[in-house]
Amino acid sequence: MTTTTEQPSGTEPPHVFRDAMAAVASPVAVVTAMDDGHPHGTTVSAFTSLSLTPPMVLVSLDNRSRLLALVRRTGRFGINVLGAHQAELATAFARSGPDRFDGIPWSTSQGLPRLPGSASWIAAEVHEYVAAGDHTVLLAHVTAAEAATGGPRPLTYHQRSLGTHTPRPV
Repeated sequence: MTTTTEQPSGTEPPHVFRDAMAAVASPVAVVTAMDDGHPHGTTVSAFTSLSLTPPMVLVSLDNRSRLLALVRRTGRFGINVLGAHQAELATAFARSGPDRFDGIPWSTSQGLPRLPGSASWIAAEVHEYVAAGDHTVLLAHVTAAEAATGGPRPLTYHQRSLGTHTPRPV
């Protein structure tokens, strides 16, 4: 399996594709992993459920990500699906730097870093790594999952900003 960032002929330039994808609302999560007792994490908007039988998720991480290198070593990660009240956390984990957990409260669940107050929590073990351009897609089996009581409204990324979904009566 090879990774390439070369653009195939007949495809849209990256800035055109980026503009088109800005119109798509995406959920926001912090993907976490543990390395020798130290928590690591990064903000992602490219994740989704993949299968119910067996329960699986899909997460996409940048090939240059330190977190991807860590997940490759451990084979495990957590997904903290953020609520609308957690935009500051999304921003903190999106910044570069080695210690994104500095000053951030967290606990351990299933041996992985978990952020309090998240809309839901998922622990997963990687089943397969799929090279995809400048990212690697992780196909993973869910080993634990929990939704927050009362279900906070989700944090979303849309039109290059963080926000939330406003439900409409059906």
